Amino acid sequence: MTTTLQQLNSALPAEALRLLDGLYEHSPWIAEQALGQRPFASLAALKHAMVTVLANATVDAQLALIRAHPELAGKAMESQSLTAESTNEQQKAGLTNCTSEELAHIQQLNAQYIAKFGFPFILAVRGPRGTGLSKREIIATVERRLGNPVDFERAECLRNIHRIAEIRLNDKFGFTPAVGNEVWDWHEDLARHSDPEFAERGELTVTYLTDAHRACAADLVARMKECGFDEVSIDAVGNVVGVYEASPHPSPLPQAGEGVKALLTGSHFDTVRNGGKYDGRLGIFVPMACVKQLHAAGKRLPFAVEVVGFAEEEGQRYKATFLGSGALTGHFNPAWLDQQDADGVTMRAAMQHAGLPATLEAIGTLKRDPSKYLGFVEVHIEQGPVLNEMDLPLGVVTSINASVRYQCEAIGMASHAGTTPMNRRRDAASAVAELALYAEQRASADGDSVATIGMLQVPGGSINVVPGRCRFSLDLRAPGNAQRDALERDVLAQLRAICERRGIGLTLEETMRAAAAPSEPAWQARWEKAVNALGVPLHCMPSGAGHDAMKLHEVMPQAMLFVRGLNSGISHNPLESTTSDDIDLCVNAFSHLLDQLASEHKN
Repeated sequence: MTTTLQQLNSALPAEALRLLDGLYEHSPWIAEQALGQRPFASLAALKHAMVTVLANATVDAQLALIRAHPELAGKAMESQSLTAESTNEQQKAGLTNCTSEELAHIQQLNAQYIAKFGFPFILAVRGPRGTGLSKREIIATVERRLGNPVDFERAECLRNIHRIAEIRLNDKFGFTPAVGNEVWDWHEDLARHSDPEFAERGELTVTYLTDAHRACAADLVARMKECGFDEVSIDAVGNVVGVYEASPHPSPLPQAGEGVKALLTGSHFDTVRNGGKYDGRLGIFVPMACVKQLHAAGKRLPFAVEVVGFAEEEGQRYKATFLGSGALTGHFNPAWLDQQDADGVTMRAAMQHAGLPATLEAIGTLKRDPSKYLGFVEVHIEQGPVLNEMDLPLGVVTSINASVRYQCEAIGMASHAGTTPMNRRRDAASAVAELALYAEQRASADGDSVATIGMLQVPGGSINVVPGRCRFSLDLRAPGNAQRDALERDVLAQLRAICERRGIGLTLEETMRAAAAPSEPAWQARWEKAVNALGVPLHCMPSGAGHDAMKLHEVMPQAMLFVRGLNSGISHNPLESTTSDDIDLCVNAFSHLLDQLASEHKN
């Protein structure tokens, strides 16, 4: 028999504690203290109450909880002395059915782990979907986490313990994040498309207008139609556009011409090389799930919902970052059509191969009239550690940081590594290395600025040759335009000074510049109200990453919602992930925002 929130809120303390028995391994004190925060508005509120209790506990209490957990496939499993909950979880992951070789390897890893950290390895083996990780995934996770610092790993164990408790709580209350599971599955399904070479290695890479990219677009078109969108199309730059029409009834909404306005939303479906499954795509699938719910209920809103899967945001195949969203704001750069990829294929040729018109006239028609839109909202995985470390599922974005990018080359003189004295060298790589250290120090001095040299290459380099050339990238970001400009000015001045002192030539090509995009206050407030309605704490935060919302910000009000990522919130990486429970909350938050807008514009 399942428990209800009403039962829990009204039960006497001893009975309430019994209802929550077994959530935290041999540690009823966590639930007992959390119950002092009754009544709970939602399961999410109860979950966070327990998170707060553990966060406020002493390190000794946290370590005692970790040590109360059994080793994976350890002695407790072999002696069948696990708790019923742990037995169920290890069974779902196949750990009770290991080969002798698998068992020996896992136990060897357990021994290494305990020797380093002094506590057992903890992993929510039922995983982000709740259906169980594979033994291969579990072993790979142990091997990876063996490299973590001790304090970080202790916190990672606690985060996994909370995930274990979340799944157990769902089981007790008979709750299944059905919509979250469906949206999670959509991500897994779309990730089967990847560019050649990467696909062969099991890596996810989808760059602009490749076969994999066009297959993703076709899948999005089909999925949008299944969800009940009235119009679905692929536009002149490859964006996938789905429109769910407004209610035909009269509305007091300000009219744009003779039609009602639309809410614009979406994100990108291209990826970085060897990237993750959720970056961008979450912002397409969440509003699609909301439209599916509206369609199933036969419900229309007093405004249309336009969801755009932007074809390009990452700038991987061509130097054309925000191409998809830029086309909607009228900022498609005509010079992009003649750019060539690494194989010499121009963007114009790639468009023609994809069946797109590849003309500026056709692309120009994509520019949206801002007067016809209420605004733009975007959902995105956080791509950082903040929500993960705070154990919060959602965060409301206050502003998107300003950024600028350069592709650079330092040009020195290649010479013999053995015969060229140190004071006679014109070492291009050393010049860039000196810059990297300066950029790190300069950005750190600002506190919230960041500077990155993410690409560094010595063309034709050899072990016994002083590097004559060094190609590198430069990525500078800050919360405001003035702060970014000051960082850029100082870093470039230092770069030129280094090159002059070392006798190094220099080429600089600015490839992207984006202004800071503060959230429009009324739209940020709507996201805040939606998060509060779920019963989880509200956290507002800036975005250090760039998003399509930055482009739409140039022509209409915008605001974003972040979803917590797993594995320290890592992104642009195959480890990028989130749970179906957090996705479910995100869909509910988006639906609440739609309801707010509908209420504001009801008859």
